[in-house]
Amino acid sequence: MIFSEIKDLLISKFGSDVIVGEEAGVLQPALLIAPNRIVEVCRELRDNEATYFDYLSCLTGVDYGVEAGKFGVVYNLASIPYQTQLTLKISIEHGRDVEDLPTFPSLVDVYKTADWHEREAYDLLGIFFEGHPDLRRILLPDDWDGFPMRKDYQAAEYYKGIKID
Repeated sequence: MIFSEIKDLLISKFGSDVIVGEEAGVLQPALLIAPNRIVEVCRELRDNEATYFDYLSCLTGVDYGVEAGKFGVVYNLASIPYQTQLTLKISIEHGRDVEDLPTFPSLVDVYKTADWHEREAYDLLGIFFEGHPDLRRILLPDDWDGFPMRKDYQAAEYYKGIKID
């Protein structure tokens, strides 16, 4: 199934508001999905015999920067039997307050591989995945201050008495 057919399938199943945009004419076209619909879209793409995107190969958190004021997630799906790939993107406008993290639905119930990827995005960018069964740091120590992949991150000079260069 080609990109335009997948887009048409999603619109016919969920309505036109499920897709908020698209990036076509680029190396890897992407559908921009309404964030609150990402779980049902992925479940449909996984379970539909015509698409069967059975594998989430990568989930990447994105900090679009202070000026843009938004965070997002990029999902790279693959259909192993059909040898096709699809990129989905979601984003929300959000401030930089670390007490109020940008929040997206978890895909762990749809793709088990989302578990590690969501924990990594949480750990490094401070993106919260609602419904994740065990969302906690995975790469950094539990007492690490801040989210080092954010574009406005200011690294501490010392960590536990050790100078950080």
